[in-house]
Amino acid sequence: MVHIFSPLNGRSRRFRTAVSTLALATVMATLAGCASVPPPDGSMNLAQSQLQAARDAGAADYAPVDLGFAQSKFQQAQSAMASRKYDVAGQLADEARADAELARAKARLAAARAQIQQKSDDNEHLRQQIEQAHAHDNDPPPVAAPAPASSNGLPPAQPMEDLPAPPSSQLSSPQDQGQGTQTLPDQTLPDPNHQGGQL
Repeated sequence: MVHIFSPLNGRSRRFRTAVSTLALATVMATLAGCASVPPPDGSMNLAQSQLQAARDAGAADYAPVDLGFAQSKFQQAQSAMASRKYDVAGQLADEARADAELARAKARLAAARAQIQQKSDDNEHLRQQIEQAHAHDNDPPPVAAPAPASSNGLPPAQPMEDLPAPPSSQLSSPQDQGQGTQTLPDQTLPDPNHQGGQL
């Protein structure tokens, strides 16, 4: 047995009216939601400042890929702003800011590593200089070559050193008596061959 249902005319109209009202309300809410998203000026400004900070940190040299991603997303965000797609522009600006922060962090890390390497190289150079200086200080003094023996078989005479002058108290004062030589009082000089006893 087959049953055929036929809706009542009054009920059908109310149902259609409710569905169309609901659809119309959904469309209006969606349009109102799109119109209520403000331009993401703050996100755009923040992304732009982070891009500049990344460039200043040397990201073009140390993190060019991440900096390129950030710049590309920022350009897309600017295009979305021009098309009044503010929600898309805000998301792209946030992504550009994050990529710029990453590029900046990588650039700072690479610059710090380069400085550490330079300091390490300088320290190694100084260490080598100190070791060379200590090696020269610890070298024994040069040994003089032995003097050749004289023809009589005796060692050669040592050079005479300058002797200091005697103090002035041992010298006699000059006499005013005439010109010429001065005579000294008679003094007996000890005999160098004398050994202290009488002969």
